[in-house]
Amino acid sequence: MNLELKLISSTPMAVSPITNLFCIFFLISVLFVPSSAGDEAERKKTYIIRVQHDAKPSIFPTHTHWYESSLRSLSGGVSPDSGGASRVIHAYDTVFHGFSAKLSVSEAQKLESLHEIIAVIPEQVRQLHTTRSPEFLGLKTGDNAGLLKESDFGSDLVIGVIDTGIWPERESFNDRDLGPVPAKWKGQCVAGDKFPASLCNRKLIGARYFYNGYEATNGKMNETTEFRSPRDSDGHGTHTASIAAGRYVFPASTLGYARGIAAGMAPKARLAAYKVCWNAGCYDSDILAAFDAAVADGVHVISLSVGGVVVPYYLDAIAIGAFGASDAGILVSASAGNGGPGGLTVTNVAPWVTTVGAGTIDRDFPAEVKLGNGRVIPGVSVYGGPALAHDKLYPLIYAGSEGSDGYSSSLCLEGSLDPNVVKGKIVLCDRGINSRAAKGEVVKKSGGVGMILANGVFDGEGLVADCHVLPATAVGAEAGDEIRKYIQSASRSKSSTPTATIIFRGTRLHVAPAPVVASFSARGPNPETPEILKPDLVAPGLNILAAWPDNVGPSGIPSDKRRTEFNILSGTSMACPHVSGLAALLKAAHPEWSPAAIRSALMTTAYSEDSRGETMLDESTGNSSTVMDYGSGHVRPQKAMDPGLVYDVNTYDYVDFLCNSNYTIKNIQVITRKAADCRGAKRAGHIGNLNYPTMTVVFQLYGKHKLSTHFIRTVTNVGDPGSIYTVKIRPPPGMVVTVEPDRLVFRRAGQRLNFLVRVQAEALKMSPGSSVVQSGSIVWSDEKHFVTSPIVVTLQQPL
Repeated sequence: MNLELKLISSTPMAVSPITNLFCIFFLISVLFVPSSAGDEAERKKTYIIRVQHDAKPSIFPTHTHWYESSLRSLSGGVSPDSGGASRVIHAYDTVFHGFSAKLSVSEAQKLESLHEIIAVIPEQVRQLHTTRSPEFLGLKTGDNAGLLKESDFGSDLVIGVIDTGIWPERESFNDRDLGPVPAKWKGQCVAGDKFPASLCNRKLIGARYFYNGYEATNGKMNETTEFRSPRDSDGHGTHTASIAAGRYVFPASTLGYARGIAAGMAPKARLAAYKVCWNAGCYDSDILAAFDAAVADGVHVISLSVGGVVVPYYLDAIAIGAFGASDAGILVSASAGNGGPGGLTVTNVAPWVTTVGAGTIDRDFPAEVKLGNGRVIPGVSVYGGPALAHDKLYPLIYAGSEGSDGYSSSLCLEGSLDPNVVKGKIVLCDRGINSRAAKGEVVKKSGGVGMILANGVFDGEGLVADCHVLPATAVGAEAGDEIRKYIQSASRSKSSTPTATIIFRGTRLHVAPAPVVASFSARGPNPETPEILKPDLVAPGLNILAAWPDNVGPSGIPSDKRRTEFNILSGTSMACPHVSGLAALLKAAHPEWSPAAIRSALMTTAYSEDSRGETMLDESTGNSSTVMDYGSGHVRPQKAMDPGLVYDVNTYDYVDFLCNSNYTIKNIQVITRKAADCRGAKRAGHIGNLNYPTMTVVFQLYGKHKLSTHFIRTVTNVGDPGSIYTVKIRPPPGMVVTVEPDRLVFRRAGQRLNFLVRVQAEALKMSPGSSVVQSGSIVWSDEKHFVTSPIVVTLQQPL
């Protein structure tokens, strides 16, 4: 159904609010002044409208009837282009009260002026957080460290994956030895194109698809390139679902690389797939509908590996949907984004979302460049076809020196290379604009025999192994510079020409140090709330092996006709479902734990030291990483099962947080679906007093010499009764941290005790606009458990 409607607009007019929303729209419609249909079509876009749920006039049997009638009245009756079709894209009634529709600016303004309308939110388009698109693609079997042996543990838990759908026939989704579908499950398998309902089983117990928002903006989908059903035509959703809860599959590999067992974090948990991402992206109106359905269906964990621009929480459909899920006791795990290594790039930053960055594992896929001068340059690749001859050197060129347009050719963009120049040669291409695998296809079509892909300065030294369509390898920024200089030097020489070959070394295990924070992993500080440290933690996200559809080549480019049951991808998209699966196991072990308690267990038991016993490195620079890169640290599954203490948060705490964020009552109602009372929020103190497992403060200097703040925290004993915890303080350098009391005596399990942390700092001499970040920690220990909370202090000198 094509929901792209072109309706005639009106000039705005002031209307006094009255109770009956239908009458308001009718009165407005009588006074319409038509404008050009062409202009109107250009101005229409999708909005998500939050309504006062209890204001529905009794004349309407359902809220959807109310919304449809109201929109018809707003447009002066049925629009001639709508054919009588409903203008409501989605109606929401679980995590959100309201609907989405395509409106002109003037229609949106009229809606916003009505007292039954709490908010009119412009739709965002989100993108998948894999690096295969214009950035990244890679390889690795799911991290089994700490994964419980496959048993019935967690088999009553359901993980909802909001993504590109699923390829249900994959062995990772078989239901052998699984019990019946959990009795409380209310979801269903919605049939569609090449997806009969019979494809669901006792493993994949639900599948839905949401496309109205996508089609409202883009028109009818092209069903020759994507499926109008839960079936995955991209691969991303199949991959993330199997990381979270794929069954044990042996043997598993991609093009001969990473041979071994493939298994998700919770192999016996059930899966429900909610397809919201299509060729043009993932639309907020569809994402919110998926949240609405997942919560109503009865999932226990939601895994979301998509994101977009950070906006205030009351304008953020993901934050709004996630709040509704959290309020229903469902943990939402979301990817931090692939905007790293720059700062302020982290997304999905709401404090009720568990935000996951990406780390490396102890395996890679070396593919070295051997230059004509004898130098061997390290690189990585998952190329599985016929290799180049080891004993032969091939002519080597830099694409940027050969094309008519140096910029386009340097990036090996489509049509930028001259086959007469490229034929029979290895081509050095720069990263950027088009996907890495697509650059290889451009070189191959132009007659090149191989490709070296060089990072730019911003990419640094972080490498991702791709399933290339020709012999190719990726090298870091410094190596790229060295190869360019060699080409330049050898080209000037009368006695030699630049030559090279690529040597593929297969799979290398026990790589040290590990883990390392992946170069692409998005970094803090939190752009929306600097007082909440994000990302929360990191998990394996580089070179991850997981299930893959049968209709997509491993490189993801249309011309790639190779087929593989598993593929190797990189991105925070791959890190997120590791945490989603682990959260399901924690929920199974501790059914009474809230989403905040589960997140706390993951965060306070995370580690920040690598295999050398030193602070994890930042892949992009080779230097030590910081809390802004990894949050609380790298997830540690076995320890998270028994954290000792947790920092719990309830809905009212989040409301106090929003009040102290200076959100209006209306803003808060959009997120929480409840009328907020901010009078008690001041008792909570400042925004940093949300009972979060990390403690973060931003000091604006303003000429002050001495600076101080405090944090109030409450911990709940989830360990043994009679436990006594003492605190160990590691203050940020140059600062004083005190904790009162310094000893917590718990008489029983479930008991809650408070403590207060004071932080004192002295101003530094800093230039205007600059900032300094220092971190430390406090650790509560009973000698069995070590409950760690980072303390992060930022000193800012205002402009």
